[in-house]
Amino acid sequence: MDLTPQQLTQYNGTDASKPLYVAVKGRIFDVTNGKSFYGPGGPYAMFAGKDASRALAKMSKNDEDVTPSLDGLSDKEIGVLNDWEKKFEAKYPVVGRVVS
Repeated sequence: MDLTPQQLTQYNGTDASKPLYVAVKGRIFDVTNGKSFYGPGGPYAMFAGKDASRALAKMSKNDEDVTPSLDGLSDKEIGVLNDWEKKFEAKYPVVGRVVS
C-alpha cells in the first residue's frame, strides 16, 4: 500500500478503529502492537502517522526532527537510524511505503 505523507497522518492513533503506523526511511510499519509506545499518551506518540527517520537518527523527540529528511546527518546518526530500522523490521510488519 502506498500512502502520501498526508494520508499517513490518519494512522496516528486518534482514530482507534485504524491501525498505528510509523514510517522509517519511507517504509511504513504497523506498530499497533506497540500502542503503549506509539499510541496517544505514549512516549513516542509524536512519531505515529509520520516518517520519523530523522528523529530516530538523532534520538530526538523534537517536532522539527520528526521528518523523513536525512540531510546533514552524520555517519554515526545514519548508523543509529539503521539500527532502529532493524529493530522495527524485527518487531513490526511492513505494510507499505510513503510516496510523494
